[in-house]
Amino acid sequence: MNDLFADDSPQQKPKESSGDAPLADRLRPKSLDEVVGQEYLTGPDGAIGRMVAAEKLSSIILWGPPGTGKTSIARLLADAVGMHYMAVSAVFSGVADLKKAFAEAEKVQRMGKSTLLFVDEIHRFNKAQQDGFLPYVERGVVTLIGATTENPSFELNAALLSRAQVLVLERLDEAALEALLARAEKEEGRKLPVTKDARSALIASADGDGRFLLNQAETLFDVKIEKLLDPKDMAALLHRRMPVYDKSADGHYNLISALHKSMRGSDPQASLYWLARMLVAGEEPLYVLRRITRFASEDIGLADPQALQQCIAAKEAFQFLGSPEGELAIAQACLYCATAPKSNAAYKAQKSAWKAARETGSLMPPANILNAPTQLMKEIGYGAGYSYDHDVEGGFSGDNYWPEGMEREEFYQPVERGFERQVKERLAYWEKLRGAKDD
Repeated sequence: MNDLFADDSPQQKPKESSGDAPLADRLRPKSLDEVVGQEYLTGPDGAIGRMVAAEKLSSIILWGPPGTGKTSIARLLADAVGMHYMAVSAVFSGVADLKKAFAEAEKVQRMGKSTLLFVDEIHRFNKAQQDGFLPYVERGVVTLIGATTENPSFELNAALLSRAQVLVLERLDEAALEALLARAEKEEGRKLPVTKDARSALIASADGDGRFLLNQAETLFDVKIEKLLDPKDMAALLHRRMPVYDKSADGHYNLISALHKSMRGSDPQASLYWLARMLVAGEEPLYVLRRITRFASEDIGLADPQALQQCIAAKEAFQFLGSPEGELAIAQACLYCATAPKSNAAYKAQKSAWKAARETGSLMPPANILNAPTQLMKEIGYGAGYSYDHDVEGGFSGDNYWPEGMEREEFYQPVERGFERQVKERLAYWEKLRGAKDD
């Protein structure tokens, strides 16, 4: 298992950590409020916090990167609501293990207690194995808490997803990682033997993975060091490249900003230079690629829809090839984005639409686009007057899709560049048809 503090053996509740246990094991959180970096989920107003307060859990899929606390949250949820806890890993378990777990859960149920079944790497189970969970979840034999690093929409059965709430865990930010280091220092009774710059580099190298950070810190604690290590000495000791930062850690953000603005300014030469500066300095390649991927949506969007696909393909190539060979794919994505036509229309549209949704969140859809699966719903007007666009000449009905009491808004306004030029022409044509219908 690869989550923060995720060492639980299958179908066993973890024992208290002993003094000679690994540092990450000794620093397992003992309550949900000790889980760092996920307060928006575990806090009083978060989805998990509310479930705990109500003492009623629904099945959950925890989706997030390694080292963000998925296993810890599952274990602590069982404690918080008094459920029997079992854990299996899809990496090491098969059908026989699942049958054994379900049999134990049924036995526990007959004794009047509910079971929380934690399934690590749940996406590694095939579709048939995933279907095997359904009857036990539906009958309440188990409350399923699945953990995955992959997109559940692609990796999990729709039937299973419909019975579980997907909660997204974020990579641990700098503040959360610093809090983990502080806990480690308190546990060890001494400060890490590194300079301020090296400490910043250590945190950055973790790329949001708390367990990795603690494992690196443990190595530093275990080695006898005469003087504080700077980033270069620390990198040599840990056999890992470290990013180069100034004392204020501005170097990290300055280089990212330079890369982003060079791509936005359509300068592929400068973009490639800043990309090289970051990777040569030891920046985590996937961190840089995440920023380029964000750029593909924020600054290119539908002006060239292939930009996002190039970034996703670069991620797959890098994960397949590793470093340094895979870094060529990142360079290709960078160059593609730098040379693509630019538009922030999708970015601006998203911001405007989200703002409108927050301000008008209680408005109902118009009756003509509501489904009417029952006779009663048909009688009260659901679906009345709906035009099936495919049956209309030109494939465009011009129906109203906005809630009553809200004027039509133009969130998305494509630019005259790249593919968006065609989109703009299409929208103008539809608007003309819509206006003719209203006259």
